[in-house]
Amino acid sequence: MPLPAALCLGHPRFTDPTLAECARLHGPAAAFAAAWEAGGPVAAAHAAQGDFAVAVHDARGRAFLAVDRFATRSLCWRIDSQGRLHTAERADDLAGANAELDPQALFDYLFFHVIPSPRTVFAGVHRLPPGHCALWEDGRLTVMPWWVPQFQPQAGRSFEDWRAEFRGLLLEGVRSRLDGSQPACFLSGGTDSSTVAGMVREAAGRPAHTYSIGFEAEGYDEMAYARIAAKHFGAQHHEYYVTPQDLVAHIPRVAAHYDQPFGNSSALPSYCCALFAREHGATRLLAGDGGDELFGGNTRYAKQRVFGLYGHVPAPLRSHVLEPLLQRSPLGRLPLLKKGASYIGQARQPMPDRMHGYNLLLRLGLAEVLSPDFLARVDPGDALRQQREVWQAPHASSDLDRMLAYDWRYTLAECDLPKVCGTTGLAGVDVAFPMLDDALVDFSLRLPTDYKLKGMKLRWFFKEALRGFLPDEILAKKKQGFGLPFGVWLTRHEGLRKLAEDSLGSLGTRGIVRPDFVRRLLPELVPQHPGYYGEMVWILTMLEQWLRVRAPGARG
Repeated sequence: MPLPAALCLGHPRFTDPTLAECARLHGPAAAFAAAWEAGGPVAAAHAAQGDFAVAVHDARGRAFLAVDRFATRSLCWRIDSQGRLHTAERADDLAGANAELDPQALFDYLFFHVIPSPRTVFAGVHRLPPGHCALWEDGRLTVMPWWVPQFQPQAGRSFEDWRAEFRGLLLEGVRSRLDGSQPACFLSGGTDSSTVAGMVREAAGRPAHTYSIGFEAEGYDEMAYARIAAKHFGAQHHEYYVTPQDLVAHIPRVAAHYDQPFGNSSALPSYCCALFAREHGATRLLAGDGGDELFGGNTRYAKQRVFGLYGHVPAPLRSHVLEPLLQRSPLGRLPLLKKGASYIGQARQPMPDRMHGYNLLLRLGLAEVLSPDFLARVDPGDALRQQREVWQAPHASSDLDRMLAYDWRYTLAECDLPKVCGTTGLAGVDVAFPMLDDALVDFSLRLPTDYKLKGMKLRWFFKEALRGFLPDEILAKKKQGFGLPFGVWLTRHEGLRKLAEDSLGSLGTRGIVRPDFVRRLLPELVPQHPGYYGEMVWILTMLEQWLRVRAPGARG
């Protein structure tokens, strides 16, 4: 039962026996087509679990498109001048030669450090957002969500019951993603990757091969924790120390590999780790992405809860005492009271607007960074509008759960998963994400909110449920991950600095970033705060490196 045109990526699993048999005999695209014919596009997307991107056409000229909950596998689309629909995994495959770049997408890149869906960097080429499907019919494409997070915390269960279910789901999530090859996983030394490494041993019946990277830079290396986890679980442990010269060698290749500019600075360490694993025989790596976002592990969750407390202060006290005293009088500028004024200013902003206070581009100043002509061609307010829509989409009664769903979109689907999928693909290694197993995600939707953030204790339930399984040192450590000491190395390594200088100088001629800002960035600003300003150097360098290969003549 071959299809006239079909694209199906990833590892979809069908729970319906008839569809599962159809997939076995004719391939997953045929199973999606059968589900679509029987129940429509939303039902067809719901029929599959796991990671997938699918586009199938029928004999009547219609088409069905869908991606999984987190868009782990990407699907892009374009309608040509003759009104025909084209689909592909990569945006650049649809753009064609001399494609026009979208200035608003370039602004999004500088704002988010990635280009969130549904935009791509190419005008007229779109990416299907996570948890969305689309129907092509009568020359029109209708895009719709097929999955929206619905948080329904359950009460009345004991901690022991929750823990037993959770550990069983974790084990099954890992087991279902082992493919019979040498069991292997990333190991940063954090809670998630250490959990995956331990569960691999239980699921496979033998220890995992674990792959870790380190940095010879103070405050960035957590190899000691990776060694603790590897020893605890008896893993076959492999270590690689990333150097500034690795960055000089790999930055152009990694930047050009993506189908559009991609600025997550962890991409280089991820690539080095995946390449190192492949050289040691690994063909599939399990990654721990998702645990923080499902179970409340990011420090900003506790920080935003602190700001939320201000809303519980009696309104008269806020409006007649605190705000006049700290925000509208000279007292608020005194050193001891300045923090109080800043706290009130942030606490009065609604979510998700409040998180804009930490945005690098806004902190530096749009007019300071961007050229006037480029700034006149974009709408800076659009970034906030799209974030507000994402914030409002889930069914949730608490700000914490909304923040988790917000991160499922912006941190996981738009940033971390493309980072890992892109860099492992470039290294020639397959990757899977046990923490994002559908059953485990559904479990997190039912978990009581205060189990995720108990007071100010991050991911309380996750850690308590794994106490005795994970080493105590791992449970107690602060989150770090594969952070990159790029800014620090910029001040020390001549080759890396020359690469950045060359990239920034070239980008400064494209009419996107102000040349005077570029000229100040490396010699003046980076030495003041290498980690902070180094991040801006990174995203500008990666943008220029991508443009050189994919759009050499582009201007903003």
